[in-house]
Amino acid sequence: MIQRLPASLIPLDVALGLLLDGVEPVEPIDTLLEDSVGCIAAEIAPLRAAHPVFNIAAADGWAMRSRDIIGASSYSPLALSAPPVWVEAGDRLPEHCDCVLDADMVEQTGTIVQVLAETVPGHGIRRAGDDIAAGRLMIPSGRQVSALDTLACRAVGLDIIPIRSPRVCIVDVMSTDGNTASSQFIREFVKAAGAQVIGVQTKGRDAADISAAVGGGSYDLLITVGGTGLGRTDAMVQALAARGVVLAHGLALQPGRTAAIANVGTTPIIAAPGATDQALAVCLLLVQPVLDLLTKRSPRQAVVRPLARKVSSSIGLAEVVLLEALDDKWMPIAAGQLWLDAIARSHAWLAVPGDSEGYAAGTAIGAYPLRDMM
Repeated sequence: MIQRLPASLIPLDVALGLLLDGVEPVEPIDTLLEDSVGCIAAEIAPLRAAHPVFNIAAADGWAMRSRDIIGASSYSPLALSAPPVWVEAGDRLPEHCDCVLDADMVEQTGTIVQVLAETVPGHGIRRAGDDIAAGRLMIPSGRQVSALDTLACRAVGLDIIPIRSPRVCIVDVMSTDGNTASSQFIREFVKAAGAQVIGVQTKGRDAADISAAVGGGSYDLLITVGGTGLGRTDAMVQALAARGVVLAHGLALQPGRTAAIANVGTTPIIAAPGATDQALAVCLLLVQPVLDLLTKRSPRQAVVRPLARKVSSSIGLAEVVLLEALDDKWMPIAAGQLWLDAIARSHAWLAVPGDSEGYAAGTAIGAYPLRDMM
């Protein structure tokens, strides 16, 4: 049985609305800080106490009270009645001390101790609360955890944080030529979004084999790769119909017209075509919104620049455009058909809506960076 597309393609916004209907953020889970990089932070309790809790030395040296050494210099050393206290970086500052003098600014000969320089209060120390004030959030909810975040968290003693990390199953439909470039890319795309990836390979390309792979577990999102086209061996839609409800097959999206969306129980399913450019488009316009909702990720920020040349688009189709950064402008390098060379060179992307013919050269366009998400 050969798959057929509907007489009219389904608008992207309609398909996305059907796909996202009923999708809720996954419950937070506690994870070790070392395993959290790349994941999306959930609600972290504010710090109860400021950091540091008390004044500490910021460098090795002599703990002093600045008013006691006013006027000291190498030409007019100031003798002390008692030796100062030596502190290492990170040590708690002795009571009444408000500065740390460098090691070579104090001379000691026998029982005589002389100071060779004066300084100001706060020199060489870190005051209580200088790093982080009480009540601050270490990582805002919805932000992707970075190595910088883990540095700050470790410094204040946090070693476990809550994250949202949905379970995503990627079903790779065995291709006729054995190529797995698209399925591998989708794995990496999903993992980079902070999700847990479970990979499944079908035993064959027929509906029964695909159906068996699709129904093999409980997931927050299921993505299939391949078998969505109109070829004689493409059976994805039949397999999804046997397992659940096909919401749409044939989207007004270029590239990606043969993509499909479905539900099996409460699990949303995205059926991505096997071609590399279509897989990329489906990731950007279908997979990414679902993952952002499941992880409750903060809205992504577009980078606004004028177009270096015009972008033409067909009415009725949402078209993906790849852009290269050129000085302070966006240079369109591919639209609709995304060649591998353009994919490798691109810095950002935008989607031209189906009701638009494109944009004139010089139009200020908000595009989404590619290199910070894969």
